[in-house]
Amino acid sequence: MANVINWFEIPAQNFERAMKFYGELFGEELQLMEMEGIKMGIFPNQNEGVGGAICAGEWYQPSENGAVVYLNGGEDLAVPLKRAVDAGGSVLVPKTLITEEIGYFAMFRDCEGNRVAFHSPN
Repeated sequence: MANVINWFEIPAQNFERAMKFYGELFGEELQLMEMEGIKMGIFPNQNEGVGGAICAGEWYQPSENGAVVYLNGGEDLAVPLKRAVDAGGSVLVPKTLITEEIGYFAMFRDCEGNRVAFHSPN
């Protein structure tokens, strides 16, 4: 098994606001899709590794409680963490060293109220 996780979904109540927030966070537009009444904004991933989406629909309620998704922060998560704040999010845990071998993490609250994290080697 290559990865335990192969897909994730981040809930949104205000779908347009969430699409704008994550578009600014990644510096590119998310792909819009609708399936069985669920609006989805597909994250860019160039068909590599784990994929995911912003989702709005009956079953999706943003929360700071529960599972936490760790997004790839690139080489230095200070860059996407600043983008998250500039786009309307807030820092919950600043860039923090886990270990030299593992790298760094940070947590932020997105525009919908979800607790999301970044990981980077530097």
